[in-house]
Amino acid sequence: MEKTKIIVDSTGDMPLEWIKKMNVDVIPLHIFWEERGISEDDSRNYDDLKKYWDDLDKEEDLPRTSQPTPVEFKQRYDRYFDEGYSSILVITLSSALSGTYNSAIISAKEYGDKVQVIDSKTASSAIALMVYRASELLSEGKDVITVKEQLLKEMEQKRFGAFFYVSNFNFLRKGGRVSHFASFVGNMLNLRVSIFINDDGEMIPFGKSRGAKKAQKLVISKAQEFFPKGSKVRLTMVHSRNEEECLKLQKILESEYQVSESIITPMGKIISSHVGPGTAGFGIEKLS
Repeated sequence: MEKTKIIVDSTGDMPLEWIKKMNVDVIPLHIFWEERGISEDDSRNYDDLKKYWDDLDKEEDLPRTSQPTPVEFKQRYDRYFDEGYSSILVITLSSALSGTYNSAIISAKEYGDKVQVIDSKTASSAIALMVYRASELLSEGKDVITVKEQLLKEMEQKRFGAFFYVSNFNFLRKGGRVSHFASFVGNMLNLRVSIFINDDGEMIPFGKSRGAKKAQKLVISKAQEFFPKGSKVRLTMVHSRNEEECLKLQKILESEYQVSESIITPMGKIISSHVGPGTAGFGIEKLS
């Protein structure tokens, strides 16, 4: 049986329980503060993340972020082949949002079929669901190429989705992740903007509301355009200093769907830097 290592970048917002259960390696993206220097998106410690969210609120300018370099990916590949793995599967943040996929691909070329890289075309906790699915397929004895082909097929079938709302749209505007026209709708006080990730891996704002209840209704309504009410699903709830609203959103989803599994995880530093504190949302995987 082929021994495969899964590597995910730190934007995947993997729950700690899943990282340990699936023996996943997380390669961090980098954070550059003007005054504080360089740090890594390498912590899933809740207290550490809460401090980082507070820092985001205090600073006038957002930190810059960058992907792992090809050299950093090569170091990971070499490490796991030296440890006896026969293949590696890498799942990255959407290439429409980051150059991480390109770094992983550049380094993978010298290893032939032994390293397979997937552009998730999504972000955050939806990537965690893809990793979960990959781990399932590998546990069934499938080789890394078959697993990649299966995941790509399921992506086309819209098996995975990401939906969330932000409480301060200025973070997305400052980070350049949406157009200036789209950011205009989010500059009103206390306005929550709902966002989903489309088939091209881009973040698309689709609704605005005042208050959490309306925002939650909007994101669930949007999700049900792709994941019909009553479907059997797996959920990964995610938030950036907004656990209370995330729990309420989870409760509503559990009443709308047949939920086989649901877990809550905080957003890592990179994703939080772009969407800001106060964000809540979910990744969803259609099981039937």
